Amino acid sequence: MSAEAMQSGAEVLLRALKDQGVDVVFGYPGGAVLPIYDAIFNQNAIRHILVRHEQGAVHAAEGYARSTGKVGVVLVTSGPGATNAVTGLLDALMDSVPVVCLTGQVPTHLIGNDAFQEADTTGITRPATKHNYLVKRSADLARVVHEAFYVARSGRPGPVLIDLPKDILIGRAPYTPPVTAHATYRPRTEPDPVQLRRAAAMLKAAKRPVVYVGGGVVNAGPDASAALTRFVRETGFPCTNTLMGLGTFPASDPQFLGMLGMHGTYEANLAMHGADVLLAIGARFDDRVTGRLAAFCPDARKIHIDIDPSSINKTVPVDVAIVGDAGRAIAGLAAAWAEDAAPVDRAALATWWRQIDEWRAKDCLRFTQDMTPGAIIKPQYAIRRLHEFTRAQAKDVFITTEVGQHQMWAAQHFGFERPNRWMTSGGLGTMGYGLPAAMGVQVAHPDALVIDIAGEASVLMNIQEMGTLAQYRLPVKVFILNNQYMGMIRQWQELLHGSRYSESYSNALPDFVKLADAFHATGLRAETVDQLDDVIREMLASPRAVIADIAVDPKENCFPMIPSGAAHNEMILGPEHEDEARGITDEGLVLV
Repeated sequence: MSAEAMQSGAEVLLRALKDQGVDVVFGYPGGAVLPIYDAIFNQNAIRHILVRHEQGAVHAAEGYARSTGKVGVVLVTSGPGATNAVTGLLDALMDSVPVVCLTGQVPTHLIGNDAFQEADTTGITRPATKHNYLVKRSADLARVVHEAFYVARSGRPGPVLIDLPKDILIGRAPYTPPVTAHATYRPRTEPDPVQLRRAAAMLKAAKRPVVYVGGGVVNAGPDASAALTRFVRETGFPCTNTLMGLGTFPASDPQFLGMLGMHGTYEANLAMHGADVLLAIGARFDDRVTGRLAAFCPDARKIHIDIDPSSINKTVPVDVAIVGDAGRAIAGLAAAWAEDAAPVDRAALATWWRQIDEWRAKDCLRFTQDMTPGAIIKPQYAIRRLHEFTRAQAKDVFITTEVGQHQMWAAQHFGFERPNRWMTSGGLGTMGYGLPAAMGVQVAHPDALVIDIAGEASVLMNIQEMGTLAQYRLPVKVFILNNQYMGMIRQWQELLHGSRYSESYSNALPDFVKLADAFHATGLRAETVDQLDDVIREMLASPRAVIADIAVDPKENCFPMIPSGAAHNEMILGPEHEDEARGITDEGLVLV
């Protein structure tokens, strides 16, 4: 290609992004990426959102990606810009979120010389990304960008980083269009029909089945969740979700057992423990789900569907392994189920449901809210009232969270009927995730209602992104459950460390109402139960960004809880269940 036909590397980069369907980039400028920002200035196809911190940029891209199913795009500079993005990249890797991160780098002839703002970005981010690239030749630039998007969205999704030396961005580069297939990376998407038939036969013979669904079904798209719902209803089997899988099966459906795992429901965890056949779809048997491995589903034959072959038999040995796209696998399994002439043991299934209903009747999530005017607000009650108010909204509702007790209460008490409406940090447990993630969701869905359910400690990790909300007039609502503690840390210290509250109390919190005003937002506060509904109404009615500071009981703990290293049937229930105890611990809690 002649020099006259070529563009600068920065222009080629933007052209490649446009051809990949990118409409927004979350970024923060610096010297190494100024050629890209100059190219952005000269075009209108791609919108740039100026964040206030590079970690916030990646979380915003995650929120955008999780809520749309598209690839989120990040642009940061070299050195500290790249290292500030590492937490977000690892978060996206753990939770299988497709992100492409563009990082600036010093010119190629200076790499390795400790130049100003140089970092070994590819070396640093190798364990935090699905794949990464250092572009050393202009001729490779367009191909690498297209390949990065393919890798990010194909197979098990994840973050991909492209490190861009400044001379590559300034110099002339040829453009090559996207390719439809990669030469070597071709993840298997079609499930093995023989294994599907084996799985169907195993499910038909089950006496005590459970369907266990994770975030892989979200990643497979809304059609996969719809197919899952149809299949589960056809079988009549109970269904439970991981934290990342919430919304793949409607929370209001009577076959839904709630979330399982460390803070999962009594019925979900005991059903998993007592199952004789377990169907796992798009879940990776995380330690927060399995508890003590030696006691995990001890009597169950296991079927595992996952697009990532390395996840199968990695943690839990399974009897039937099915590698493929979750949506296609569910459709294939439904067809195999219909073709299998063997009858389901409906009597055994009815007995199984009677047992589950006994567990469900314990009402493990119940709590007591004093409704006397002036009474302190229980955090569970605040979440439930928020859910009830949002159900009456005409707008689509998206929820993000920070990390901690409030995250678990939101998972327990805010029912999700559809996928892609719940954005949270699962695998890495990243404090500060929720606010920038909500920002990304609001950019993707400008007419939707986007709420970050937050804790007062976690939200401060990236509170500077309130400035981004103001600049772009993004009406995100931040709903803080303020218990003045790092709540989950305090809970573990109370239950497992003799109530020694070492450095978990925040005694210099900001006035969040004044803080909201400083960031050009609306600040609200509810201190008692009789104030809560009015604050929620005002928050939801506001056309602006809002911080709602909800003072909640600082002593409230999140139950049920499976202590680290315990089994599914070794749950701690709260004081609400003391009258049903089989045994009371020294702390006055019910151990079932």
